[in-house]
Amino acid sequence: MGGVRELDKVCFMENMQNPYYSAGDPCGSSSGSAISVAANMVSVSLGTETHSSIICPSDHNSVVGFKPTVGLTSRAGVIPVMPSLDTVGPITRTVSDAVYLLDVIVGYDPRDHEATAEAAKFIPVGGYKQFLNPNGLKGKRLGIVRNPFMNLLNESIVSAFEHHLNLLRKKGATVVDNLEIHNINQIISPKQSGEFTLMMAEFKLALNDYLKELITSPVRSLADVIAFNQNNPEIEKIKEYGQDSFIMSEKTNGIGSKEKKAKELMKRLSRDGFEKLMMENSLDAMVTPGSGVVSVLAIGGYPGITVPAGYDGNGMPFGICFSGLKGTEPTLIEIAYDFEQTTMARRPPFLKTYQLTRDPLFGSI
Repeated sequence: MGGVRELDKVCFMENMQNPYYSAGDPCGSSSGSAISVAANMVSVSLGTETHSSIICPSDHNSVVGFKPTVGLTSRAGVIPVMPSLDTVGPITRTVSDAVYLLDVIVGYDPRDHEATAEAAKFIPVGGYKQFLNPNGLKGKRLGIVRNPFMNLLNESIVSAFEHHLNLLRKKGATVVDNLEIHNINQIISPKQSGEFTLMMAEFKLALNDYLKELITSPVRSLADVIAFNQNNPEIEKIKEYGQDSFIMSEKTNGIGSKEKKAKELMKRLSRDGFEKLMMENSLDAMVTPGSGVVSVLAIGGYPGITVPAGYDGNGMPFGICFSGLKGTEPTLIEIAYDFEQTTMARRPPFLKTYQLTRDPLFGSI
């Protein structure tokens, strides 16, 4: 592609098709990564998430998506959107594949010094594969926040979620239901939480630095990208997508008082919201259906892993997301792996056309 697309339209969505339900939304700018794994085109892939681009496409395409704590994996070489929130994580067909891939990509990188140095303290000696525990749910305390994450779900997904909650209990977990996150409506709105304000400023700064380091490029700054798009409207699909976010970002002037206030607001909302919920209820993880939790994870840099949990009446996939505080990947792995191995909910798409493939969960099909 000639230029970089608008922030929320980074790929050709019209060319991406959900492998389970052709009319279904594949979701997010890492949808190609999720689709390729779901359709057995590749064994594993990587996604990048600022706000939903690992969790959402994985949820919508019936694969495992693991969004690590920000800084646990290096972002060097990745086109930046918002360095304070950007993270790279595995998209795979199984939890074990995600964990083995995570073991490969975590660690300190001098090219992403500040973030990876801060998060390196979370990496366990011996890596993450030791937490693939088939009895990982036993003794865990899991919090259920229904509002607003279940408000727009159809009945079949709600019913399946209730079934899975009973399964979690049978596996030895304590389910603490009907919890609330303080100021949740503000948290899930990027413009009210401060996320959008900070993103506009960070994007310009980070993209300019990224483009300047390229050896060969027709663009060297966000201003160049905007001009390129304007001069190539058909190639860059300006009519369909526009570039309002680019233009808004270009008008920013670094990290000023407004941006600093936005950053402090995000910290306060996270501290008084998700962190308070987890600590006051002594939770090991929060459990939510679908991908609605992404805003909570985004503004705090928290990890989450989504695992296939079923399909609605049209065959459209949905997952269950297990979320935790920074550095709690070992606990999330134990929970997610036990849930996956107990439910075996994932099935491959297009059964009639996959006679010669193998899927780790289903063997030869």
